[in-house]
Amino acid sequence: MRISELEQQVISAIQEGLPLVPQPYEQVGLSIGLTEQQVIECLTSLVERQIIRRFGLVVKHRSLGYNANAMVVWDIADDLEQEIGEQLKKYEFVTLCYSRPRNPPSWPYNLFCMIHGTSRDTVLNQIEQLKTGCALTAVDYEVLFSRHCFKQRGACYFDARN
Repeated sequence: MRISELEQQVISAIQEGLPLVPQPYEQVGLSIGLTEQQVIECLTSLVERQIIRRFGLVVKHRSLGYNANAMVVWDIADDLEQEIGEQLKKYEFVTLCYSRPRNPPSWPYNLFCMIHGTSRDTVLNQIEQLKTGCALTAVDYEVLFSRHCFKQRGACYFDARN
């Protein structure tokens, strides 16, 4: 899909994040010579045309005290993957859930979920809740705790300096 120069300017202005002010779209508009309403209309059009498919925020969870962060990887039967994924994402402590292809023989896992917790014990207890609540007690899985926090950011499409 083609986007206009104006749309490119709006995307460039927001891709590093919205300003933390009461009217962020007004502030974005001021930075690129548009009104608040023009910015909102442009973003609405981009979302409706599915050029922007997701609009969200990046939470710096470690700053909030969530220092025990684990990716739990599961070896789920292919025919149950969608159903189990739907069950896992219903738990409020599961912050991300998605599937990926296996890479046998070294990587048999196909379903991934992220849990951010304030302690390792809390996260391990939550995993036990998942195992019991989703009938996963007999399923192979691994818990991969984060050891380092890398840069967290959204997608970057254009050089914002232009």
